[in-house]
Amino acid sequence: MSEPNKPLIALLGVPIEIGASQRGTLMGPDALRTAGIGRVLDQLGFAVEDHGDLEMTAVAPSDGPAPANAKFYDDIKAWIRALSEHAFLLARSGAVPIFMGGDHSLSMGSVNGVARYWQELNRPLFVLWLDAHADYNTPDTTETGNMHGMSAAFLCGEPGLDHLLGDQPRVSIGPDRLDLFGIRSIDPLEKKLVGERPIAVADMRAIDEFGVGVLIRRVIEKVKAHNGVLHVSFDVDFLDPAVAPGVGTTVPGGATYREAHLVMELLHDCGLVRSVDIVELNPFLDERGRTARVAVELVGSLFGMQITDRRTPSNAVLPDDG
Repeated sequence: MSEPNKPLIALLGVPIEIGASQRGTLMGPDALRTAGIGRVLDQLGFAVEDHGDLEMTAVAPSDGPAPANAKFYDDIKAWIRALSEHAFLLARSGAVPIFMGGDHSLSMGSVNGVARYWQELNRPLFVLWLDAHADYNTPDTTETGNMHGMSAAFLCGEPGLDHLLGDQPRVSIGPDRLDLFGIRSIDPLEKKLVGERPIAVADMRAIDEFGVGVLIRRVIEKVKAHNGVLHVSFDVDFLDPAVAPGVGTTVPGGATYREAHLVMELLHDCGLVRSVDIVELNPFLDERGRTARVAVELVGSLFGMQITDRRTPSNAVLPDDG
């Protein structure tokens, strides 16, 4: 049971690794726990409930042929269906769910579930995709067939994985409610598809040119203008490999430690974040838990921890839903 008068955060581990090319992300949830994610959030004044890890014992029953160029589709389908339902129930409980991955394919379930909840309340869900990659491939555009690179496209309603959720509602967010932030690697056909959609893209050149503060405030103002709420999907490869080496898809030139903290601090100040993914942490590739510790520090900033004692403009984490 949560403590009275304390805002509630629900942790759920999603140890899926088959959506990526490198094994090891199934150890991500335990690495985040070992790095103290629950303790940090507790110290910030939250009631923290750890729901353990989502378990998958069997593949989902077949409901037609698997799409071409979607590796481990049947296995991932089972994960996504279970996670979507869990995400919906956690959001409905009043908690802020934090989904601890696991590879980025999990977002197809986590975001769909929370979007379903907010749709019931007539609040649009926006998604901030902090990532080195756009993850906007479909089975028709992918070069690898790895489904962690298709998650953002699926969430925006792109075709190709239409039966992934089975009988569950598919609540697409629409490409105009997706912000790709920090990307610096994109496949040719994927780039064409992103260019054809009304997706806001802040690549690393834009971050270098304008700074993360200006660009994150644009995201925040858009969400506010639509009376929306925000899901943050944080892939640790958003960070430069010098900061976070424990990831299987490192791309040089990522966000610095300070840039990442500023992003999280500004997101905290806005009070709009209602759910979070932490994905692609691969402890097998890490250096003595360094990446897990950085990820936990950034989650701390997202939920109110300050690097200095400077008073922030607003400490509201859970404003009224009305």
